Amino acid sequence: MSFETNLILFLAASLVVIVAPGPDNILVLTRGVTLGRGAALVSATGASVGLVCHSLFAAVGLSAILAQSAAAFAVVKYAGAAYLVYFGVRALLSKERLAFSDAPPMGFGSVFVQAVASNVLNPKIAVFFLAYLPQFADPAAGGVAPQLLALGLLFALLTWVIFSAIALFSGIFGGWLRSRPKLASGLGWLTGGILVALGLRLALSERR
Repeated sequence: MSFETNLILFLAASLVVIVAPGPDNILVLTRGVTLGRGAALVSATGASVGLVCHSLFAAVGLSAILAQSAAAFAVVKYAGAAYLVYFGVRALLSKERLAFSDAPPMGFGSVFVQAVASNVLNPKIAVFFLAYLPQFADPAAGGVAPQLLALGLLFALLTWVIFSAIALFSGIFGGWLRSRPKLASGLGWLTGGILVALGLRLALSERR
């Protein structure tokens, strides 16, 4: 798989994952609806900072494993592909709906800390990064740790851009989503289908 193809695949899959309704973007929306755009932008930044931390964890923890051998790479690849399929099936079967509740007044510092903590302390995100990022790294090209870190930082940057857009239009988005409860289901199906397809494709791909 060429670098350009790999990057396009990573960007496309990442955009779907980021846009799909989840705890982080719902938190940003909630902050915007209940506390205003400023709080929503701070929350978006905090969530992205949390992802930067997970990028560092993944780069340090996985680079040694992936650099060892083809067998180690295969184990990580198939485990990651299986997790992506599982994550996709969960999204397809999810019955969750978007919901907003009133938030108590809080300062921007508290909003930022809560957003960072919601990601850094979430083991599901750590597992997702451990499964997701290695699928787009190429150990044969060398420099596994920098590749994983770059991919993680790119994911965090995309998250910040998209979440900031959500924050800026949180009032409009919030009202629109509240009046369309089926939207979450539709996005969930889209996300699930793409992740299942991605997991299967990566499981069948060859190591260069």
